[in-house]
Amino acid sequence: MRQIVLFFLPLLFGNLFQQVYSLVDSIIVGKGIGDNALAAVGASGTLNFLILGFVVGLTRGFGISFSQSFGKGDHKLLREYILAAQFISSAMSIVFTILCLMALKSMLIFLKTPSDIFDDAYSYFSVILMGIIVTVLNNLAITILQSLGDSKTPLTAMIISSITNILLDILLVIGFHFGVVGAAIATVIAQAVSYIYCRIGLSKVPVLTDEDKAGKGFFVLPQSGLCVELLKIGLPVAFMNSVTAAGGMILQYFVNIMGSAYVAAYSVCMKFAGLFEQFGISVGLAILTFVGQNKGAGKYDRIRKGVWQGLFLSIIVNIPLALIQIIIPGLISRLMLSDPVTIGYCSEFMPILGISLFALGWLFVFRYAVQGLGNTVVPMFSGFLEVALRLGFGFTLGRMSFRGIAVSEVSAWIGAFIMLAVTYFVLMRKA
Repeated sequence: MRQIVLFFLPLLFGNLFQQVYSLVDSIIVGKGIGDNALAAVGASGTLNFLILGFVVGLTRGFGISFSQSFGKGDHKLLREYILAAQFISSAMSIVFTILCLMALKSMLIFLKTPSDIFDDAYSYFSVILMGIIVTVLNNLAITILQSLGDSKTPLTAMIISSITNILLDILLVIGFHFGVVGAAIATVIAQAVSYIYCRIGLSKVPVLTDEDKAGKGFFVLPQSGLCVELLKIGLPVAFMNSVTAAGGMILQYFVNIMGSAYVAAYSVCMKFAGLFEQFGISVGLAILTFVGQNKGAGKYDRIRKGVWQGLFLSIIVNIPLALIQIIIPGLISRLMLSDPVTIGYCSEFMPILGISLFALGWLFVFRYAVQGLGNTVVPMFSGFLEVALRLGFGFTLGRMSFRGIAVSEVSAWIGAFIMLAVTYFVLMRKA
């Protein structure tokens, strides 16, 4: 537990800082420009998760191979994996940027984005898409460091980038009146700052800079066989993220039909949901590295103990977060919103998420444990299950009320949690 907590805490603070500057974006946009501008940023949220989630999920999948080779003590293989991952990530980022910019307007139309926020949504997300390669390489660098057991360097990087983002938000949005485009530019620059800091950290890691053991330089073209291996384990994680995002797009579609006020409320609710879920995600990421390294070392008893302790830690960290969403949803919504009616919508939505937060925390523990064991296919199918549940409940309940949208969201958490828990215990029984 001590090792898990010591690794978990920097992960948590780092993830929270990332969410903090996302919240600051929303506060500055909502209070500095208006609720419609906030709705425009929120309207692109599911597209953001769909597109960036794929390429970032790919890098997270690569981290499984990094952890296992590091656990085995095979540093030569580790360096070669990283080489291949850098090549794949850069190539896919360029392709995604071009394709997504070409299809962006059609995607926003498909989602029934309200006309009064369409132009701002298009402008905001265009800038975000242009910075995909920076975001992906930053996440890859963070994944490498975390896979080697270093969660402190990414924390420092995220703190610096968060401060950078906040200052640029104030300068570009409020000072220069760049609108939502200014918020997007600030986000991309902040990611670049984080990447530079992490690259400096990687240059100081002995197992990555000792080229004599590898027999070749670090920056050379990767082996095609290793690229295939990484894609086999990384693509299911990438597809899982995108499939899960597709489920979110279904709910976004129903919300968009309701009108701009509901879009703004949904955006705020999901912003806080994204903040609060970082506690569970951080526990899960600690378990991912823990399980991956111990799988590489063949220590299955430690895996069993670590996962149970991860479940317990998840409960502890989620208790106060659930209470906040249940007891004071209106109060925290006022940080970003001004309209009492829109704030009232948030008060309907958030308590349902709060009640189900524990299931989400357990979902992350089991998802990352299964991935750490090297199985990324079942977590991908759990993403399909989430889509099916969001779709089913969305059509039956989501079209009827805003609370129905919330029930549709949490049904996906509960279903995926059950599926992944069963998978974990089956895998460990065979180990």
